[in-house]
Amino acid sequence: MKYYEQGTSAERWERARTFFDAKRYSMAADILGGLVEEVPDQVGPRLLLARAYYHSAQLKRAEDQLRVLVERDPAEHYARLMLGRTLQRQGRDAEAEPHLRLASALAGDFAAL
Repeated sequence: MKYYEQGTSAERWERARTFFDAKRYSMAADILGGLVEEVPDQVGPRLLLARAYYHSAQLKRAEDQLRVLVERDPAEHYARLMLGRTLQRQGRDAEAEPHLRLASALAGDFAAL
């Protein structure tokens, strides 16, 4: 176990956010992976883990986390948006389109439709 993966859940959450804010996405993901295992039903750690994966070009891992979030809460617009962008970044535009359209609708951005 690495030093930054130790401590209470709250300490690790703050540390992960600090690494994420410093654009140390892989380190943030290392911490967040453990947190998500401990509290799999919490949206915050899983969403930040997906974002850390996205920004560190671990797109399949990001997609997997985002699909869990969307499956649990189909109206989670930010997870839909990130899923659409993750699919786009993988060159899967046709799969991304419905997620991006729904994210816009859920956010109240009907002009984008």
